[in-house]
Amino acid sequence: MEKKEILEYIQGFMTENRVKTIRKVINQRTKHFTVVVEDPFQSHNASAILRSCDIFGIQDLNVTERLHQFNLSTHVAKGADKWVDVHSFNEIGVDNTQPAIDAMRKKGYQIIATSPHYGSTSPMEFDITKPSAIFFGQEKEGLSKNIIDQADGYIKIPMYGFTESLNISSSVAIILQSIVDKLKNSDVKWELTDEEKFALEYNWSMKSVKNSESILEKYLKNNQDE
Repeated sequence: MEKKEILEYIQGFMTENRVKTIRKVINQRTKHFTVVVEDPFQSHNASAILRSCDIFGIQDLNVTERLHQFNLSTHVAKGADKWVDVHSFNEIGVDNTQPAIDAMRKKGYQIIATSPHYGSTSPMEFDITKPSAIFFGQEKEGLSKNIIDQADGYIKIPMYGFTESLNISSSVAIILQSIVDKLKNSDVKWELTDEEKFALEYNWSMKSVKNSESILEKYLKNNQDE
């Protein structure tokens, strides 16, 4: 049995408005940009970052773990963890920063470091034409030297007061709002592929139906000869 037929069956348990909403959101999703957070240790910041990715249409959030385990606050995330794909680099006893950099390059992303100390490119001036992995540093220490040294470019949020840095979750929201808005108003092909869209619609539809796994199991059992 084809997945398309299964999807149609599952969506029969959903309202028409819910199906339309899912498809509308999927059509605004992108993998042209991805976010990478280095070793976050405050769950409310990690959760706020996840929520910002959902709000601004970023489908993939990557997290490196070194000293701290990636934890979410469900109160802050507000369900965003259902809609954003989180990829963890969390091998024990390893500085997972380099594996994350290597994985991003393998996927065709340039490495972009966010720091108040390097570069002079503001989010408004950032060249959005290249697929980019935007790296954000730990709350206290910022980005590690490893990322700074290997970065292909830098983004610096303009600041006009005495304080030289923003809370990490605020930085993510400010940068994403600016570069995603610029991306959506460009000629860059930022949309997901048809295959990626279908996979998301299938996944999100399953998550939207209560007891979807048992419903699907019963359906497949009744139609196992088709």
